[in-house]
Amino acid sequence: MSVKERKERERAERERLIVATARELAEQQGWDAVTTRRLAERIEYSQPVLYSHFRGKREIIGAVALEGAAELAAAVRAATAAADGPRERVAALARAYLDFAARNPAVYDALFQLDGGLAYAQEDTPEPLKGAFAALLECLAEVAGDGVHPGMFTEVFWAALHGLATLTRAGRLLPEDAEPRVELLVDRLAMV
Repeated sequence: MSVKERKERERAERERLIVATARELAEQQGWDAVTTRRLAERIEYSQPVLYSHFRGKREIIGAVALEGAAELAAAVRAATAAADGPRERVAALARAYLDFAARNPAVYDALFQLDGGLAYAQEDTPEPLKGAFAALLECLAEVAGDGVHPGMFTEVFWAALHGLATLTRAGRLLPEDAEPRVELLVDRLAMV
């Protein structure tokens, strides 16, 4: 391995460490606790080293969001692949999405609440974000209905899931009604 290849590998490893540490800290204490000073202390590198990878917290949030988008897409695809029939696939998608949001609140915030400097629903949207939407679309397109644009249906279904995830996390919805809500969403919105 050349010196250049070794340095590139070390740089990539440092970047992964920064993102993993930021994510861990955010999941434990919230995004307000994620500062370059605290990250530098935790990973045992200087702040200038962090700034050589990310210009600041906003870019770190963006990196966590991209990682989370890929994980969300994988979770949705795994859940829907294991389900038989359109209704079961849509219900599996909803459960996988809501479970991801509940298990990864800081990542979910990085994806959908915080400014990570990422473009959404535009030509320059990063591939992991497009992939997460595609994972939803792959399942929901088959139940969009006649005359309904599959992408728009997916946006509306996603908005409903996001609302459920956000309101549940904020304690605005009773947790024991989570499954009946999924059933209602599948039966009434997806009508399968």
